[in-house]
Amino acid sequence: MSSGEIPDRIDDAVVVLRDQMVTLRDGVRLATDVYLPAGHRIGIDAPLPVILERTPYGKTELSRSEIGVGMDGPMTRPQVAAHFVAAGYAVVYQDCRGRHASEGVFTKYTSEGPDGFDTVEWITAQPWSNGKVGTMGLSYAAHTQFALACLNPPGLACMVVDSGGFSNSYHCGIRQGGAFELKQATWAFNQAKESPAALADPKVLAALEAEDLRAWFAAMPWRPGHSPVRAVPEYEAFLFEQWTHGSFGDYWKQLGIYAEGHYDRFPDVPMVLMSSWYDAYVRTTMENYAALSGRSAPVKLIMGPWLHGNRNTTFSGDTEFGPAATVDANVTEGWLQFRRRWFDRWLMGVENGADTEPTARLFLMGGGSGRRTAEGRLDHGGRWIAAPDWPLPGTAFTDYHLHEDGRLDPAVPEAADASIAYQFDPANPVPTIGGALTSGQPVFEGGGFDQTEGERFFGSRRPGLPLSSRPDVVVFQTAPLAEDVAVVGPIEIRLFVSSDAPDTDFTAKLVDVHPPTPDDPRGFALNLTDGILRCRYRDSWENPSPLESGRVYAITIEPFATANLFKAGHRIRLDISSSNFPKYDVNPNSGEPEGTGRLKRVATNRIHLDRAHPSRIVLPIVPAAALVSLPPPQA
Repeated sequence: MSSGEIPDRIDDAVVVLRDQMVTLRDGVRLATDVYLPAGHRIGIDAPLPVILERTPYGKTELSRSEIGVGMDGPMTRPQVAAHFVAAGYAVVYQDCRGRHASEGVFTKYTSEGPDGFDTVEWITAQPWSNGKVGTMGLSYAAHTQFALACLNPPGLACMVVDSGGFSNSYHCGIRQGGAFELKQATWAFNQAKESPAALADPKVLAALEAEDLRAWFAAMPWRPGHSPVRAVPEYEAFLFEQWTHGSFGDYWKQLGIYAEGHYDRFPDVPMVLMSSWYDAYVRTTMENYAALSGRSAPVKLIMGPWLHGNRNTTFSGDTEFGPAATVDANVTEGWLQFRRRWFDRWLMGVENGADTEPTARLFLMGGGSGRRTAEGRLDHGGRWIAAPDWPLPGTAFTDYHLHEDGRLDPAVPEAADASIAYQFDPANPVPTIGGALTSGQPVFEGGGFDQTEGERFFGSRRPGLPLSSRPDVVVFQTAPLAEDVAVVGPIEIRLFVSSDAPDTDFTAKLVDVHPPTPDDPRGFALNLTDGILRCRYRDSWENPSPLESGRVYAITIEPFATANLFKAGHRIRLDISSSNFPKYDVNPNSGEPEGTGRLKRVATNRIHLDRAHPSRIVLPIVPAAALVSLPPPQA
């Protein structure tokens, strides 16, 4: 771009340099829009600090999450840019490789590190840039931030990372506990419709539109060339790469999906890490916080109760948290203003107190009336708390043991030989009813729901019956609580198990059981968090090994962290099973390679519950004195 180039005027305050083609190291060019204050004389006026977002979703499109409390609809990216331009910034939006106006072939996640580095390098060399760059963005635009930061580009000065940024995608975001997250399949199918191939050829788009994705989910496993994504081969290719790389190895250590391998060179810059308890990126957010906090630059943590990116909604699924749940008016005056304060502090040096705000701002779910709202949602309630660190100081990690009679309590089992067995049929998996999910439409959705089957939940065969009625769901629960119990922190389930199959899965789900009310005479079993372990990986993620029939193994399942107040009168419940579909792919129990197993067999799985095999859940219990309310937001 030359200083004589004439920009397009957006309005009286903003101009844009459209489709600047940034040439990368391999010659591919990425379409980039640069927003500047109207009247800014490039090369004459003082250069500006820069805010960057790299996105696969269209650099001029609206972002569904850019919506504040009281807005009629979300803002477009140009509208967001105008807000920051008015505050004295240059704003850069860029289409990722192979998406929308950018050249090249889209390879999900794995090109974003060098592409982002080259983009920041280009920005810092422009005459309108003062060499200081802050990054922002949700979801994939959070992944792009972390990918480029792993290469420590010159000029990167601060970050606002919203619901993403892979610490280790093998453990969160693509796989969990050895199982494959099927949101990758729904995402590949939905985004293939916006691929260059589909946009350029109506026949390709028509082929995709003709597919019934829900029917395809009932017909797994898929095969390359015989899947709903086959019309766009590069999208099908990355999907099967993720699906069939079951063991942790070099594939999972690629730049862009493995910040854990680059923490030692990650820039020591101020950053905000934000996610939510029903988001798909809880673990990656907490792992990034643990690795990058404690250095010289502040790292702030914000965790709400929402679904992915829905920071200004008050509900998740069928669960209402109340007006206190939004970011706007509770954590900050507004999300735009929050980011501006952060950028003003670290890109302009304004002493506005952004660095002195609480390190961790967490929404503690629970405490509501338990009745239904006018919209039909459960009033679960909640409030924001502040903490100096994560996990919270004073957390007591407490064992709650699983007993043969279904009890869940701190008492160690006394029986010499006790267990519960069930049959797991991969042709009849336990249906997913909410949880920490995103990108699942039209097959599944995340959030908090009563754990009861229904037509809206894929795979439900017995609408109206609770999951606890299934013979392959084993339930353990406390007596009604005599007093409130705050569970805030990471969760572990340590089981002793055996199976007659060469491989199988075990799943765990933490549930808050609301007592009966006139609205819910059977009560309401609210899912909080869940996890899974594919048993071939019980000893090693790198070197899977088959199970020996009948042998007892110690395994650990790590659901996402949570923050919930179990009210007096409620029960703490743990559900153990062997499937959670379609959140995760179903283990065929045959030991066949990942993602390709056509041979399914019924497994007899057993949970051991005696004094030699004390299966238990480890709950992070926080005393009431440590639950400090978050002060009102600063303007």
